[in-house]
Order: sequence, then C-alpha cells, then structure tokens
Amino acid sequence: MDAIDRRILDQLQRNSSLTNQALADEIGLSPSACLKRVNRLRDAGIIEQEVALLNPDALGQCLHMVVEVTMERDNKSLYQRFLTTALSAPEVKQCYQVTGECDFVLIVTVADLDEYDSFCDRVLYGDDNLRKFRTLLSRKRHKFDTSVRLSR
Repeated sequence: MDAIDRRILDQLQRNSSLTNQALADEIGLSPSACLKRVNRLRDAGIIEQEVALLNPDALGQCLHMVVEVTMERDNKSLYQRFLTTALSAPEVKQCYQVTGECDFVLIVTVADLDEYDSFCDRVLYGDDNLRKFRTLLSRKRHKFDTSVRLSR
C-alpha cells in the first residue's frame, strides 16, 4: 500500500458514495487506474464494506450504553461461548475483549430501558459464567468516528 492508496482510503472514509470519476479527480488519477486500485483494496480486504451511517437521534429514542462484563472463570471455551452469544445479539454494536478489571466491553444500543432489560435477561444473566456486569448509560454522544487512522 502506497501513499496514493492511503489518499484513496482517506477520501472513501470521508465519503464512500463518491463516484469513481470524482474520486479519481480528487486523487489525481485516471478513472481506470483509480478503479483498479479501489478494487485491489477491496480484494485485499482493506476495504471491508461500505455502509450508510444513520443518525440515531433523527430516528427516535435511542439509548447508548457501555457494558463492562466480568466473567467468573478464566476459561477460553467459556469466553468463546459468551462471545458467540454477545455477537449474535442485535443490541451489541461493538464488542471488545479487554485486559484489566473486566473481561469484555460491549457497546449496546437499545430503544429504551425495557429493551435493555430484555437484553440483560437474554445475554448477560443467561450466561452462568458471568460474575458481574456494570452498565454506563451515555447521557450524550459527543463524538462518533468510524475512520481508521492511516499511517503515513
């Protein structure tokens, strides 16, 4: 990956709906050379997917929560079992296995507290290896950035 690829990726992270012509003009390449590079970045798995980011506030009530999960036993198969359940839950938008005082951090989005309670019953309380969890309710989201920092 060279500097031109990084410029392409930077532009696509800002606006993936750019036409190939507009992207080529912005980067300073011919449309065919630009398209070849973009396709190569897709084929290599560097461009994983292209999506529309929606404004949850414009769509109605939405609660964002950070959930710290601590497991009872440090066991790889038990962790994998919890991970499988967490990843299949539509409320879980991000999932991190972490070091420190807890084992997992989940970013959970729900419409209201009743929906969160159902999530807790199904995903958290449903795991007999879960020791405890702590929920941090977001009062306001000040920054949300999906871009990946591209080293120069």
